[in-house]
Amino acid sequence: MSGRRPRIGVTGGRNRGWLLWLFTWLSLLLAGGRAVRLTPGRPIPARPVDGLVIGGGDDIGVEMYGGLPRPAVAAADPARDILERDLIRTAVAQGIPVLGVCRGAQMLNVASGGSLHTDIYEVYGKVPRLKTVLPLKWVEIVPGSRLAGILRRRRSRVNALHHQSIAGLGKGLRVVARDRWGIVQAVEGSDGFAVGVQWHPEFLIFDRSQRALFRALVRAARQPDHGAGTAQPRRCANGDLFYT
Repeated sequence: MSGRRPRIGVTGGRNRGWLLWLFTWLSLLLAGGRAVRLTPGRPIPARPVDGLVIGGGDDIGVEMYGGLPRPAVAAADPARDILERDLIRTAVAQGIPVLGVCRGAQMLNVASGGSLHTDIYEVYGKVPRLKTVLPLKWVEIVPGSRLAGILRRRRSRVNALHHQSIAGLGKGLRVVARDRWGIVQAVEGSDGFAVGVQWHPEFLIFDRSQRALFRALVRAARQPDHGAGTAQPRRCANGDLFYT
């Protein structure tokens, strides 16, 4: 593994999210990895991946976590929801490292049996409607957490592009960052490398601590005992292929 770049699968929408993909591709390249795009309907590469980035984008469908429909929720992509849920469950079971980004952090929680706030502005009444790729929000990070060790700081300035957030916590996860209003901003698993951040570190590529998230993922993907290399493609409920 040390002689090659680990292959990191990056999920996204079928015909959307190209800017997210390009910035994630670059972030992984700089971190020593090789990005492999994974979307619904796209043929899965023959070779298995060594790690996963569950990317940002469309809202997660409320049927995935038992939520109530809201007019503010953007059009969901059921095929992507199922693909990412199954990828996460397979990766966690096999010890393949996972980094969830924004929607990806929420999907990490949903795949673990957790729930979401469909619209944070209905739950956190005083939250400003901040939507920016710039690092204008402070988050507090739990000392001693994996995330704190990666970022090497207790507080971090991040961007904000979401209006869903984690509500009930999924099995095996713990909250490791919140903002000043109490909204969950990061979670991580108790075993293996499973980290979800509510912000978009790929858009903060100028920040060394944010680049460290991708370096940590690639470093974990290089480990020979994480379970990668044993996966085989099979079909999930919507007919798309994924690794097991």
